[in-house]
Amino acid sequence: MERISFLLKVKKEKMEEYKKHVQNIWPERLVSFRQAGWHNYPIFDHGDGLLSDYFEIELSFQAAQAKMAAREINLRRQIFVAPYFDSPDNGRPDEMILKLDEIFHLD
Repeated sequence: MERISFLLKVKKEKMEEYKKHVQNIWPERLVSFRQAGWHNYPIFDHGDGLLSDYFEIELSFQAAQAKMAAREINLRRQIFVAPYFDSPDNGRPDEMILKLDEIFHLD
């Protein structure tokens, strides 16, 4: 099992609207996470637009990303949420993931 943590930045003025979308996530998106092997996936709001996300996978991070990227629902969702994120090159949020290195874990 690999634990993945990463950061993304939502535009401050879009955060409340983004939260509503996340709290009402598309059912087919939930299915796509599970089918791609993503489990235990909370999102944390730092209060300034910064989000820290976490999930667990049984595959490698690259394999899990590839499985998710191959799903049509992922492309639709990335296009839909892209305007909410700070992106220097207007990239899709799933392409801007800054994976954090785990340096400690208490089991």
